[in-house]
Amino acid sequence: MGVSPGLATLDTETETWVASQVGGALEAVFETVAATRADTEALLDRVTAPGRPPASADLAALRPGLHQRLRHGDLVSGVGFVAAPGLLTDVPAWLEWWQSAADGDVRPLLLDLDPGHSAYSDYTHWDWFALPRDTGRRAVAGPYVDYLCSDEYSLTLSEPVRIRGRFAGVAAADVYLRHFEAAVLPLLRRLSRPAHLVNARGRVAASADPAHLAGSLTRGPDFGGLLTGTAPGAYDGLRLVPCRGVPLVLVLAG
Repeated sequence: MGVSPGLATLDTETETWVASQVGGALEAVFETVAATRADTEALLDRVTAPGRPPASADLAALRPGLHQRLRHGDLVSGVGFVAAPGLLTDVPAWLEWWQSAADGDVRPLLLDLDPGHSAYSDYTHWDWFALPRDTGRRAVAGPYVDYLCSDEYSLTLSEPVRIRGRFAGVAAADVYLRHFEAAVLPLLRRLSRPAHLVNARGRVAASADPAHLAGSLTRGPDFGGLLTGTAPGAYDGLRLVPCRGVPLVLVLAG
């Protein structure tokens, strides 16, 4: 028995609406990332204008803006700038990173990034850093257990920071997965078919489909390539709907 054209049209409209609502939920977080990127690029441009390279102390000027974004961002649990190795004169690596504590206070992330004895000194291979660096576009990384910052299952949203056209690091924000799921699972459950959300790597960011758990990989299509456009696609019985404006794809079972 086939599906009537009216029902198929209604399903398609609902899928498009859900994808747009998911995009809207994350767009608010990306606004926080974009504001951090703009502040960082302006600061680095100002500091380097006389011809001197930046140092870690210069990044303290970002803190008022970071603190304000943490206090007013509904989904944001951490925010900051992560410098590309070699950018700063006094340290090999640096995170100007601030987090919301359980008591509502805003606190810095203090890490030992000495490559001689720190397991976290090379963060350049992590998706939240590598994807913006390699693609020049913003990215959603995870979910993953964030041992670096919170020990929470998290998503990290990031985009590249540039100084005079050169990659200088990433601006980023963390979202606890439990908060993201609370925002999007009611949307996914409105769909007529089991659905989940994946990032550019195919990592499941949230799921209302028991066959695809959060954190698992959906293999097959080139999700990153699909995200360069806005038109839905299909792969091996799956329907793929880009969440316009944000790097997530809505995947619906056949």
